This record gives sequence, C-alpha cells and structure tokens, in this order.
Amino acid sequence: MADDPSSLPRAGLFDLSGRTACVTGASSGLGRHAASVLAASGVRVVGVARRRDQLADWQTSAGGETGFVTADLADRSALTDIAAEVADVFGAPDILINAAGINTRQTADDVTSEGWDVTMDLNLAAPFFLAQSFAPAMKAKGWGRIVNFASLQSSRAFPGGIAYGASKAGITQLTRAMAECWSRHGITANAIAPGFFRTELTSAVFSDPDRAARNAAQTCIGRNGEPEDLNGPLLFLCSEASAYVTGQVLAVDGGYTAK
Repeated sequence: MADDPSSLPRAGLFDLSGRTACVTGASSGLGRHAASVLAASGVRVVGVARRRDQLADWQTSAGGETGFVTADLADRSALTDIAAEVADVFGAPDILINAAGINTRQTADDVTSEGWDVTMDLNLAAPFFLAQSFAPAMKAKGWGRIVNFASLQSSRAFPGGIAYGASKAGITQLTRAMAECWSRHGITANAIAPGFFRTELTSAVFSDPDRAARNAAQTCIGRNGEPEDLNGPLLFLCSEASAYVTGQVLAVDGGYTAK
C-alpha cells in the first residue's frame, strides 16, 4: 500500500520566511544569537533589551528585516506598552523567544528582596505577560510559536542559584501551562534548556578554566556548548516541523543531565 502523500514530509517544513518574531535579550548572549539565526532564516525580527547600543550593533550585524525596542523587561508595569511597541515595528509577532534573563548569584543566606524581585520579574513574569499580550493575534491567525529559555537549574540546584533556579523551574511549568491554554488555537509553547554556553550570564563559570573543564567532562559529548548548537533546536521549535510538539522542555546540554 502506497504511503499517503499527506503524511510525507512537506517541502519547507523548516521554512520561516515571512514570519515575524520578538526576541527578548537580543543585545547579547544566546538571545542575540537566536535573533540572528531567525533573521538569517528570513524572519522579520524585533529584538528587545535594555542596552540600545548593543541592540543597534546586533541589528547592523544581523542584516535582514530587523528592528529593536529598547526597554527594561523587569518593569512589569511596562510590559503591555513594550508589547505594543514591538507590534508597531512589523505587526504582531508569530514567534516569541523569551531569552532575557538575570542571575544575581546570591546565596540563600544573602538573597535580598530586590534581587529576588528582579529575578522573578525578568525571568518569569516577562515571558508570561509578553506571551499574554501576543496570544490574541496568534489565536486570530491560528498559528504561533512561544519558545522560553529554561536552564540546567530548572531541575538541578547550583550554589548561589536559589532565586535563579526557582525562576527557571517556574519556566518549565509556565511552558506546560501555556501549552495547555493556547495550543488548541495553533500556538505551541516549548522551552529550550541550554547547558553551559559561554555568555555574559555564565562568565563566572568560564572565568575558571578548571570549572569549565569539569562541566565539559560532565556532558556525554565531552565539551561545553557553542552558540550554533542551538540553531537546529531553535528552528525546529519555531517552525512547522514541531507542529505536534508542545509543552516540552528540550535540553540542549550535550547530555549533561543524562549523566
């Protein structure tokens, strides 16, 4: 019996041309890399971060159809206005990448209310309230992709990571809850949980060569991550290729959590 043509892989399964994305944390690190990967794939990308100079530098280097909004995503009261500014650039986004984050690295005994609040507002509240703002337009189109950034600390406890870990554990449940709420409308919600990648956020780790080497040895592959290791997983979760994948956390950690 011949295969049903409708069940076979379609041309352009990973094609994102014509889509519009909002990427938070686009001024540096994995957020900047994600924004550049999407721009190179034909997506109209709006980057959001606090540092205007770095956003302008990203826009110049990324090329394509790109724009940016300078904003403090830790200011919860401003998130509705920030979402409106993003939508003014290329229209309401089809794709939301929540990559902005902060790790105060305060120990449990030293956590301050200010450090706790900024961590929860940026790492957990901003992803939800931005998604809430963009969901109606995604529902109207019957298509949307939300990709949150989880962490090794979503499931592992690291020294000095109590606030960060709590926020990233929250991201895993937030992702599932988003999927439960919105996937029936064609909006998938998933998360990427990176291992150790060299970014501003992990500079404390990579400044210690011995510690970086130990982390690499902990992986199944035997090395720490490079930005391009995120390309395939990101394009998969943003494209039609992942149409039946939602509410999942994909560890991109070289097998760190498998050992």
